[in-house]
Amino acid sequence: MRDSSPSPAASDPLEPVPREFAAIMRPELPSLLQEIKDEVTRTYPEFVPAFTGPQASYVHAAIEQSLTIFVDQVAHPSLPSPLRDEMFRTLGRTAAGDGYSLDALRGTCRIGARLALRRARKVSRHYDLSPLFMLSFADTLFQYMNQLEGLAIEGYMEGNVAIQDDQDGLRRRILRLLASGNTAYALIGELAERAGWQLPEEVSLVALSPDARPARTALAPDVLVDLTDPQPALLLPGPLDEARRESLGHALSGTLAAVGPTVALASAADSMRWARQCLALAESGIVRDGPVVYCENHLVTLWLESDPALVEQLARRELAPLDGQPATRRARLIETLRVWLATRGTAAQIGEVLHIHPQTVRYRMRNLDATFGPQLTDPDHCFATEAALRALHLRQSAAAPARRRTTPRVRR
Repeated sequence: MRDSSPSPAASDPLEPVPREFAAIMRPELPSLLQEIKDEVTRTYPEFVPAFTGPQASYVHAAIEQSLTIFVDQVAHPSLPSPLRDEMFRTLGRTAAGDGYSLDALRGTCRIGARLALRRARKVSRHYDLSPLFMLSFADTLFQYMNQLEGLAIEGYMEGNVAIQDDQDGLRRRILRLLASGNTAYALIGELAERAGWQLPEEVSLVALSPDARPARTALAPDVLVDLTDPQPALLLPGPLDEARRESLGHALSGTLAAVGPTVALASAADSMRWARQCLALAESGIVRDGPVVYCENHLVTLWLESDPALVEQLARRELAPLDGQPATRRARLIETLRVWLATRGTAAQIGEVLHIHPQTVRYRMRNLDATFGPQLTDPDHCFATEAALRALHLRQSAAAPARRRTTPRVRR
């Protein structure tokens, strides 16, 4: 159990700085926060997932808290900061758990100090503050950043102790590093050796629904499992053969999951990203062949649904000739156009798909030909229109069952 009393680094009072400077610096904090985040990710690209992934809001809040507390302590030097202290210890523990080096963690603190001092010097020139004041401020700032660095290191050491001999913990770290696109392969190799896990040449990442609790005994010993993350996942090493698929089905026993394509180890993050996208499509009803969904069967759907706003824009452009049509008539013409582009069939074949008379199909096609003109014979326009209509149809098909479930029955 950790001693609850503050460490010396965290409790030393700051050197005096004129309180008026707090009011000058406070408006600078939002842009300084963004500048620090940009510089940290530029200098240490391995930290990009920390600023963009599930923990991004916490990391943002911790840095924001550190800047705010510093300014507040300039005005009120004895002001306690228990929330900031615990947030930076947590950042240290998380950095250890995610496989970041201690040197990189220290480096991020020093970047914050350097940029804060640079900003303060810029402000001091604007307000014509004395060089003696800036020397005092610099001493106070670096003393404060040493406090933060000490807190982060304390958390890092705690995190390392907790996972040092924990095989499951080591395997979770490997999975998280690979799934996040971390390229620290020397570290990954070291962790794999400590965990007794052989690095494979290819992998498949599996995204699980948050309530998933796979039966570990049904999975092969070399499968990596992380159920502690808000987005739980598995890593399947080697080829995704029939035996692997069968064991996965048994382990999940009806729980919704999406299996990413098999890729080279260096591309594990792509497989994870596609698996999570496919899981979201399965949860929304766009993909329906679950409970275990294989991305390789839905690559076109993943592509079409990768940017819904762009699909809407594309559909708006390609279907503009129908804008003047009444809503019902427009919907019928669009559905006929979709089936024609997908099948290039005869009137009879299209009519069979749409459950309408071939003569009705011919009538609609004449209308489409008159409305779109040369656009229907242009390969680029046809491809763009078909892609947009396919994506829209996928969403409409997913929404239809939900509407039927929520629409109350009317007694006749």
